[in-house]
Amino acid sequence: MSFHTIVPAGGIGSRLWPLSRAARPKFLLDLGGEGASLLQRTVARLAPFAMSQTVVTGAAHAAAVREQVPTADILVEPSMRGTMPAIALAAELVRRRDPEAVVGSFAADHHIRDERAFGAALGSAIGAAEAGYVATIGIAPDSPSTAYGYIHAGNRLSAVAGIGEASGTGPVFDVREFVEKPDSARAARYLETGEFLWNAGIFVARASVLMEALERYHPEIAGPVRELAARWGDATLRAEAIEAFWKPLPVAVIDRAVAEPLSEDGGVVVVPADMGWSDIGDYESLARLLADAKGPRIAVDSPGSLSLASKPVAVVGIEGAVVVEMDDVVLVTTREAAQKVKEAREEAREAGLGSLL
Repeated sequence: MSFHTIVPAGGIGSRLWPLSRAARPKFLLDLGGEGASLLQRTVARLAPFAMSQTVVTGAAHAAAVREQVPTADILVEPSMRGTMPAIALAAELVRRRDPEAVVGSFAADHHIRDERAFGAALGSAIGAAEAGYVATIGIAPDSPSTAYGYIHAGNRLSAVAGIGEASGTGPVFDVREFVEKPDSARAARYLETGEFLWNAGIFVARASVLMEALERYHPEIAGPVRELAARWGDATLRAEAIEAFWKPLPVAVIDRAVAEPLSEDGGVVVVPADMGWSDIGDYESLARLLADAKGPRIAVDSPGSLSLASKPVAVVGIEGAVVVEMDDVVLVTTREAAQKVKEAREEAREAGLGSLL
């Protein structure tokens, strides 16, 4: 059975404004200071496992994506409809080439420090997918974060042939439920139980299983996607099919459309992983990723500060200060207020400063 990867590359990373912009979103940036963009790192990480790689992106970023990852297939999403239609279209196109294919969806803008641990977890997920499950990789939490959704792990499935320890890989658990981002008290309780994992949005399944689940829970998405995929290879038919089948699609995300309802029917498993994962979703997580490598040159009584600037920045008496200098705007905030940065971006929009977006 062959394994194929799908990498949705969309979104603008609004909590990392002004580093991440609509024209140059975070997946195209080298935020880790490693000499490669997050997208390039993602594609390179998956290359040893994949028979093919498909990056799904919008028309606005297609040229930049092709330049950064020329070895991948680029699927230009006709318009934004959320992760479910995008992943389903890519999966259906793979299924038509290889009916037995296993596909995996991986965000383009996440960072993973321990790639060996990632590979081990992916092996378990692929094994579970071959056994007919939709598998996700859950991140072992190191804090009661309120920034992520959680996965409630249930029973260990080591006795199931072909997955988990039965196949020589790591443990696999059934999923009791997916939980939205909790408040701090609930997150602390989750951490204490040892039963909850962060949801990294990674899903691995046979393409046929994924499409069958989508047909069961959302036939209004599955049917049109199948019709569009059947016409995708012909440019003329594709244009007509986009109008007829894609544009009317509702916006949907894979977690809610398939993973959550399928978990209630026992069809989803989770592989726990401690692999140094970060979604780099805001300046708090970016500061943790960079540690002190790019800290302020001058800091007095300002622990945990982060400065991304072309000139020396002096920070005095501001714990967790964040200073980001761009050619056209300077952001000053704190790590504690990292989740509010997108509000500053919206303020810029409302002030008529569209060039900053």
